[in-house]
Amino acid sequence: MNNKFDALKDDDSGDHDQDNISPKDCEKEKSEDEEKDPNTAKRKTAVPGAGEHPLQYNYAFWYSRRTPGRPASSQSYEQNIKQIGSFASVEQFWRFYSHMIRPGDLTGHSDFHLFKEGIKPMWEDDANKSGGKWIIRLRKGLASRCWENLILAMLGEQFMVGEEICGAVVSVRFQEDIISIWNKTASDQATTARIRDTLRRVLNLPPNTIMEYKMHTDSIKAWEDFHGLVNPSGGR
Repeated sequence: MNNKFDALKDDDSGDHDQDNISPKDCEKEKSEDEEKDPNTAKRKTAVPGAGEHPLQYNYAFWYSRRTPGRPASSQSYEQNIKQIGSFASVEQFWRFYSHMIRPGDLTGHSDFHLFKEGIKPMWEDDANKSGGKWIIRLRKGLASRCWENLILAMLGEQFMVGEEICGAVVSVRFQEDIISIWNKTASDQATTARIRDTLRRVLNLPPNTIMEYKMHTDSIKAWEDFHGLVNPSGGR
């Protein structure tokens, strides 16, 4: 799988700056399609095209942006997070990714999410609710490279933990950026340790890098304790 990704990246390594589209542009195209048939997005499942290299799982890109400091409910978070599109092959991934703005070029309080198709990037989703996430806080300027390395490792099944991986998130903030990878079973210490070690390797992190594992149940409790002063569901 790695060779497939490397080869495709070399083939698709031209300058896409003029072609980059924002999440807003993606949503505009999607909303126009949904106006024709509101249920189209729900019915369509990505399938590999002829001659394409299928991924082990289908995935979907999501985007969210909110005003910092504004209390939010779980319902408003779910309404704010928008699916950009889904893909089932290496080629389809590159077609999406090569036209997306890089995390380092996003502004404000923004997040990109890449999750297996059928899993919402929310703590309460059935696939996530018993799990947790490894969190790495990055100084500004590193998010784009680390995000790309992380999602290529995830799509290429480098973590070697079966079906445990749910998805990954990059969160752009004013003073730092945050990347995280979510898994299904927080109580499985052997699996979470393997994910941690693989994360260090694929991101080429210095030995002294601080990595935090947080269970989603703890995240939900923390939000409830703060009475809505922080964003629920996927917020940090």
